[in-house]
This record gives sequence, structure tokens and C-alpha cells, in this order.
Amino acid sequence: MNENIPPVSDGSPDPLHERWPNPEFIERKNRRLVRDVLVVFFILAALFVSYQFGVDHGKSQVNTADSGILSPGSVVFSNTASQEKTIDFSLYWKVWNVLKDKYVDRGNLDAKKLFYGSIKGMLAATGDPYTTFFDPEEQKSFNEDMSGKFEGIGAEMGMRDDIITIIAPLDDAPAQKAGLRPNDRVLIIDGESTTNLGLEAAVSKIRGQKGTEVKLTIYREGEDESREVSVVRDVINVKSVKTTFRDDGIAVIRVSRFGDSTEKEFRDAVAMTVKRSPKAVVLDLRSNPGGLLNAAVSMASLMIPSGQTVVWEENGKGDRKAEKTEGGDVLSDIRTVVLIDEGSASASEILAGALHEDRDNVTLVGKKSYGKGSVQELISVGSDMSVKVTVARWLTPKGNQINEKGISPDAEVGITIDDIKNARDPQMDKAVEILGKK
Repeated sequence: MNENIPPVSDGSPDPLHERWPNPEFIERKNRRLVRDVLVVFFILAALFVSYQFGVDHGKSQVNTADSGILSPGSVVFSNTASQEKTIDFSLYWKVWNVLKDKYVDRGNLDAKKLFYGSIKGMLAATGDPYTTFFDPEEQKSFNEDMSGKFEGIGAEMGMRDDIITIIAPLDDAPAQKAGLRPNDRVLIIDGESTTNLGLEAAVSKIRGQKGTEVKLTIYREGEDESREVSVVRDVINVKSVKTTFRDDGIAVIRVSRFGDSTEKEFRDAVAMTVKRSPKAVVLDLRSNPGGLLNAAVSMASLMIPSGQTVVWEENGKGDRKAEKTEGGDVLSDIRTVVLIDEGSASASEILAGALHEDRDNVTLVGKKSYGKGSVQELISVGSDMSVKVTVARWLTPKGNQINEKGISPDAEVGITIDDIKNARDPQMDKAVEILGKK
């Protein structure tokens, strides 16, 4: 209640006093106004002096004696003497000024790049390769990825054991045509080592204009030496879904990614499949690096009865939220084999895990999946910049962890280099064999 307005019996301000205050009210109001102005003045003056002292003469340092984790939400920033759980942010500006004044090529420094780099360094310190900052150029590339059209080699990249790794080459893309395979470790890009090179920086180096060449030195498990692979970049137009119908009555639906157009393409494929009344379905998720969660949930809804859990989202506190099927199931009664391999990641693992655990007539065939079970939220921090931050982890409908563990197939079948050279597909052969049995 405003102390300068006398209350009436119902506790509300008196309208008469609001419009026509008495002289005593005016005098008290003026005294309070003067007092408030002086308080604000002294606060601002103190803040200014404190800031200048910290920038120019700050003597405090980050407390390194405490080896425990210091939460960004609880830390106190100060420009005064160092205390436990206190960080002097003037250190940042001191380093900035040292670089600006002392660096040998300071005339070529780009302040925006320095600033963006400092943000990336902060996010990299989490140790999570999927928590990243997108500057304007990277934001544009990310948007192109989701739209399914960009220029590059056509391969999804990730980090494994702190090494740049190919998760999956996209169908018919230059990377696949050049012979790159899931789990190839990228050691050198155009003569530059990838040691200490971040994921976004590596992707930026590999991308480029159509017709240009990038040389990758890769290591493949099982081989004694690394090899150099030259890939000519091209325009990548990614069609997410491809459907074929075999003479034996099996429909094969190949899904290569989970992008903006995938949901519609998959609905069209399912509608076409239902019209053919197949005896069985093979859902091929091999070398599918994943993508959008909502696409995976919508696709699961066409293959799993309504109201079933597709995936659990578990946050840092252990709280869980279920993403459930939305209705529209038309395939759950048809026997299905899901093909997965080391390049099946993220949304691919979500869909494969849901089908396997929510239905009794689904078999997984291939190799254990990649194990990318973390949840990223894309948060805009500017008109053309964003932060992609890991906010949770995925669990299968039965609560099984995906992250760094992957999903194991019921029937483990690999593909050898000799198989590839001779156009053999033992994983598909195994799927057909299983579906041919009564």
C-alpha cells in the first residue's frame, strides 16, 4: 500500500486524494523524491568507481584453491578482493587489453572474431562437443543443413574420444562416393592437424564451394596406417526418404536424415506402402546421423499405437518427460526389421529404440548404433546467432540409456570392405531372411 495515500475503509486508495493531494502530502512527496534521487546518484557513483577500479587496478584473481565445480548460476562476480566462490571479471578485460596492445599482428585482429571465440571457449570448457555457439556464418550453415541443401562433401561429423569423426556419409553424396565410412577418424584436413580443432571449425574447413577439393587424412579401425582421401565438393540436395518394393512383398523404406522435409516425405512413403499391402517392412536407418526430434516422434506415430512412449527426456536433476505417439498408426501390425549401424545416431536411435521396445514384431539388424543420446536446445541470442546447448539426455521407452552406449541389434551383422567392393549387403540379406520366416 502507498504510505502517502490515506486508505479508505475497503483498503483501496481514495480517489479524491489521488487527484487533489493536500499540502502536507506534497511536502512529504517532494522530500522523498529528493531522497530517492540522492540514493540513486550515490549508487551509480559507487558502481562506476568499482568498475573503473576493477578494470584499471583490480588485484583480485580467480580462486583456484577450490578444486570443486563452480556453478555459473551461483558464482559471484566482483572487482574487489578475491574471496571463495568469487571471480574477478576484470581479468577478461586485462587479457583483452594485453592482446590489443602487445600482440605482434594486432593490426590484423578482428574484435568480433575475438569476442565470438571467447564465447566458444566458454562453451567448449563444458567438455560437451554438442554445446556450441553459432556465429552468423555458422548459423547460416546450420539452417542450410536443416533445409537439406548446402555445398560440401555431404557427411555428418561428430566427436569421438576427442577426435573429429565421420558419423555418417549421406546417400549419394561426394563423401560416400569417395569411400568415406561411419567412424572414420579425420586426422588432417588440407594439411592441418585436427588436434585441438573444434567440431564447428572442422566442419567449416571441410565445407566449400562446388567443384573445389578437400583432402582428408583418415584413420579407419582395423587398418595399420592412415590414408588420404580426396573429395570434390558439390551441392548437396538431401532427399530424406526413399521407398522401394521388392518382388517378395517386402517394402523397404530408407530414411537418411531427420530434417525439415523428412516428416512429409515419410508420410508419403507410408501412404504408398499401405496401398501396396506388403507382407513386411524394412526400415533402413543405417548411416542416418539424426536431426529433429519432432520428425522422429511424428514418424513413430505412424508405426506405433497411439499414446505409447517414444522417448524419455531426462534433465540434469533426473526429472523425466515422456514424448508420446500422437496417433495415425497404420504399420504396427506389419512385421518389421530395422537396420542400424555405427552411423545411426540421435533421432535414428530414438526411433529404432521406440520401435524395438514398444512393439513385439520388430527386429533390429546390423551393428551397434553410434550412441548420441543427448538433447540440444537451439536458443537465439541475436538476429543471426544462436547457442546450441545440451539440456537433457534421451532414454528409450524402457529407460535404457542411449548416450555413449548406443543400441545393440538383435542380430549383429557387419559389412566388410570386400562386401562393399562387390556390391553385397549382408545386413539387408539378413533382414529378408528374418522376414521370410513364419
